Amino acid sequence: MKRTSVVASVLAASMALSLAACGSTASESTAASSESTAVSSESTAASTSETASESAEATEASDFDTDQDITVITREDGSGTRGAFIELTGVEEKNDAGEKEDMTTQAAATQNSTNGVMTAVANDETAIGYISLGSLNDTVKAVTVGGVEATAENVSNGTYTLARPFNIVTNGEPTDPVAVDFIAYCMSPDGQALATEDGYIGGEGTEYTSTQPSGSITVGGSTSVSPLMEKLIEAYKTVNPNATVELLTTDSTTGVTGALDGTYTVGMASRELKDTETAEGAQATVLAMDGIAVVVNPANSVSDLSVDQIKSIYTGEATVWSDLQ
Repeated sequence: MKRTSVVASVLAASMALSLAACGSTASESTAASSESTAVSSESTAASTSETASESAEATEASDFDTDQDITVITREDGSGTRGAFIELTGVEEKNDAGEKEDMTTQAAATQNSTNGVMTAVANDETAIGYISLGSLNDTVKAVTVGGVEATAENVSNGTYTLARPFNIVTNGEPTDPVAVDFIAYCMSPDGQALATEDGYIGGEGTEYTSTQPSGSITVGGSTSVSPLMEKLIEAYKTVNPNATVELLTTDSTTGVTGALDGTYTVGMASRELKDTETAEGAQATVLAMDGIAVVVNPANSVSDLSVDQIKSIYTGEATVWSDLQ
């Protein structure tokens, strides 16, 4: 009887352990299944949210009323970006006297800076403007021009045609030791790398070793060149702490005249120099190349414009978005 009782006890214990193991396995399986379901739900939710966001953006653009008037945003007289834009798009034409004339429509609203243009376009779904490619962000939408996207690569390979130089301007060959050293730094591999990192098109650069001159200089001009110049000045301070470089932001024309009359040691211009400026002694050094992005509000359904269409908008020939269809 005792032997039978012991065997029965052992069998009972074995069965209990087996049942416990089964229960544990089932519980773990259920938990794993729940976790998998939760992960799947999270993934589905994220995917649904992303799809909904993209769908909302697409719906917003598809709801754009093309019968609305076009709000034309331009830059101020003296702006290098404006000067390059009207030349590249044909908005600048020769009059009967053979003189170049800016034919920008009188209905255009003028902004005095790149940020001003971006803010105006971002806040008006009917607006169109143009800005430095290096300043482009997601508050506005860059249209393709003739089917070509506005990118640094396309500017570099020549397929994106709305491109212009960022020029450093001096009155003849620079003689100020700090100016000479600073310009040499800007054109060095490190300086050109900064330009490329910022979305512009820099070169390979020329080898440079600072001569460590002391003194101060003033750099002034283009609002488009200014963001890049600010970074170059900050970097130069670490290379030559003996020098002080002051940055003044105005416009390209003032940058050139300032360099000529001595207001600035170094000027900045986001366009080619005019014949009249070079005749007076202005000398340009190409700091980098930059594209001009044509931008609209993200809600606008227009995604591509030809150069001729852009010209028609800025000369006032096209006044309603449906005119472009």
